[in-house]
Amino acid sequence: MLFKTPHFLFPTLLLAIILQGCGQPEEEDSRKWYKGNLHTHSYWSDGDEFPEIIMDWYKSHGYHFVALTDHNIFAEGEKWVTINEDSVYQTAFQKYLKQYGEDWVNYTDEDGTVQVQLKTYAEYAPLFEEEERFLMIPAQEISDGYKGKPLHLNVTNLDKIFLPTGGESVAEVLQNNINAVLERRRETGQPMLVHINHPNFRWAITLQDIVKLKGERFFEVYNGHPQVHNMGDGLRMGTERMWDFINIAYIQKGQPLLYGLATDDSHNYHHLGREFSNSGRGWVMVLADSLKPGALIDALEEGDFYATTGVNLDKIGYTDNTLYVKATEESGVSYTIEFIGCREGERETEVLATVNGSEARFEVTPDLLFVRAKITSTRRQTNPVEDMEFEMAWVQPVRPS
Repeated sequence: MLFKTPHFLFPTLLLAIILQGCGQPEEEDSRKWYKGNLHTHSYWSDGDEFPEIIMDWYKSHGYHFVALTDHNIFAEGEKWVTINEDSVYQTAFQKYLKQYGEDWVNYTDEDGTVQVQLKTYAEYAPLFEEEERFLMIPAQEISDGYKGKPLHLNVTNLDKIFLPTGGESVAEVLQNNINAVLERRRETGQPMLVHINHPNFRWAITLQDIVKLKGERFFEVYNGHPQVHNMGDGLRMGTERMWDFINIAYIQKGQPLLYGLATDDSHNYHHLGREFSNSGRGWVMVLADSLKPGALIDALEEGDFYATTGVNLDKIGYTDNTLYVKATEESGVSYTIEFIGCREGERETEVLATVNGSEARFEVTPDLLFVRAKITSTRRQTNPVEDMEFEMAWVQPVRPS
């Protein structure tokens, strides 16, 4: 159940209104908003920075949790990396060495070739974790494929590494990997979350592929990598439109709604720009009881979160079949709230109502299959990808009761 907000009486024919200065008492809620990124890479796979430096960046930029999701590997055992000879990386290594010291950094330098032993999760996590302030969640990107198509899923809060399962089709590969995670969760009782990464990366995963799946609850509606085609192209749909069609199909099949995540998928920490995969582009804000893996995953599975590229929300709520959204107002910034949904008998979604303002609510009537909200601000992203210039947020879809 989403954050509860006070109920106001209003005409049933009025679909959306701006709420200004209602002055009604609010129900107390002890939960807190936690900011997190569920898709990040380091030197342990194809990222270009040490985990310690990456975690320090996220913690210092107001994140509460991060899942470091390197490809088919977890940060344990012995692994060495050779530092790129480019002066940018050599200088970055010297800064790393100066910051952490000779006692921490195990490295060799032979004829100008610098090799460094990476610290394990068990070694570096205690440097950053603080109760109710910062949490690192054990994670991995399962990198599988079918006939050259990259098929990637992230596992959050794992207890062991997952090997790619393979399969005889795109959907089968995805399903086999999803099943492996869900089965491990059942065996251990440990909360785990599996989500589909960047479906349009190399156009690997289609709408039809995801529609065939069972047990998947999450995918990336936004990914900050410059090659993932969030917006689609002239022939193929973007991830947001794909999201709606998937949920129409899931409802018809009697499956739970699919929720949309925003992630960085960061790889590049020394070069910034549209052509690089940088930190700080997309994240989730989760409303949870505590900063613990189980509490965060429970909240995510309840839909108590929103995905964003910069827009912050004070409140989201769904009470008495009314979806409520309130953006955090900032000086000089305007907001547009769109309520998007699908009517019974229709095959695609439409914008059901648009509110120019920071606050709105929408009555989700029985003739609607589902409704979600999208909030767009007039503030430009500082480091956008594709043509996604303005900051936005996505509220998870809800169904009428």
